Amino acid sequence: MKTKTINKLLLLVLMTTCCGHFNLVAQRQPNILFILSDDAGYADFGFQGSKDFKTPHLDALAKSGVKFTQAYVTAAVCGPSRAGILTGKYQQRFGFEENNVPGYMSNSALSGDDMGLPLNQTTIADYLKRKGYRTAIFGKWHLGNADRYHPTKRGFDEFYGFRGGARSYYELSKDEKLKKPEDRLEKGFASYKESEVYLTDGIANETVAFIERNKERPFFAYVSFNAVHTPMEAREEDLNNVSSNLKGKRKTLAAMTTALDRACGRIIDKIKELGLIDNTLIVFANDNGGPSDTNESCNDPLSGTKANHLEGGIRIPFLMSWSGKLKPNSEYKEVVSTLDLLPTFVSVAGEDVSKIKDLDGVNIMPYLTKKNKGKPHETLYWKKESRAAVRHNEWKLIRFPDRPAELYNIEEDISEVNNLASEKPKLVKGLYKKLFKWELTLERPLWQLKRSYEGKAALRMDNYRKQKIKK
Repeated sequence: MKTKTINKLLLLVLMTTCCGHFNLVAQRQPNILFILSDDAGYADFGFQGSKDFKTPHLDALAKSGVKFTQAYVTAAVCGPSRAGILTGKYQQRFGFEENNVPGYMSNSALSGDDMGLPLNQTTIADYLKRKGYRTAIFGKWHLGNADRYHPTKRGFDEFYGFRGGARSYYELSKDEKLKKPEDRLEKGFASYKESEVYLTDGIANETVAFIERNKERPFFAYVSFNAVHTPMEAREEDLNNVSSNLKGKRKTLAAMTTALDRACGRIIDKIKELGLIDNTLIVFANDNGGPSDTNESCNDPLSGTKANHLEGGIRIPFLMSWSGKLKPNSEYKEVVSTLDLLPTFVSVAGEDVSKIKDLDGVNIMPYLTKKNKGKPHETLYWKKESRAAVRHNEWKLIRFPDRPAELYNIEEDISEVNNLASEKPKLVKGLYKKLFKWELTLERPLWQLKRSYEGKAALRMDNYRKQKIKK
């Protein structure tokens, strides 16, 4: 009996050791939490210098890791920006022109349901799922309303949110759901049920539950808040707790930002509570510049707004934290892009991204850890119809369809007030050539903007400048 008992004990120890070893091996793949806010102003966070907008949880995240001072998106509006993020490629390279879809599109052979992230493109979630990750997206999709573009068919195991680009933070009425079915709250595939809680809180609830369910395996959680995109809707208790200096939309925006920050804090606290913080890469970013003309966001000291190629349309708040791997309370001052998220995430998951063809982003981890002392990017590009921009080192050229190009030294003139185009014609010519050469690599757009909307971005820029002059 004693021998049998001893053998059983030895077997139990062996099994426990093997299981522990398996868990240890599995945990060598880090969890990845990617939080994306929507239409936030560049200056509307405590870690970006705001005195009126209180964001203690995101401020703590900034102190725990790296704050990027020159981070860019690939587009000045939501949908195309997300297409660039999820593929690691300039979205124009696969015909996803810099316009939100569906909506504002020309009457062509394509219907609204035909517009979305092309099915031949591989997403971050596709790559990570192949590496054994449990993948999920919570919140806004905005990359195609048709079933074939659904997140659960683009590499995500789970989806909670809505397929469209914006919706109420509260329960939709029957009429609203009939008018814009893509705005219905969906859990899984085609299972619709409106939430009784404020949507920003609901997204946090679902994310926390997902992390709890998957604490024993590597996970990728893409938390795609619609906050602080319009409509301007905030919880009463949040409105009561913002600065008394704020009025109107600015007050509502501050309250919506409070809810966003609280939701981020809840998600990060759950990771800490489960003992996963040392093995979780956390990224916070925004999808484009703040639309100060619609939600009164502030992009200071940048010029411009969402939907144009001034810095205020394409330069974003960006944080990255990984306990024990990245230096806390540090800044990275070289140019990076949200194109870099896919290669970075896939690399830390154990994939050799050098074998992935046609990526425009790079793995930025070696740059952050000083293993690579070069620059992630010398040149970045943007394009919307005939409007375009190129940044090469410190110089930025903005091309217009109806006026001369503008040239700025961004490192000396972050607010883009000193146009040097007339003083440096050779540099303007050289940057034009770079832009033309890049455009030759792009696919023809899969859809076109309605003619009546083509001037909207330029008009937005002009209106912004007029308001600045009046002030």
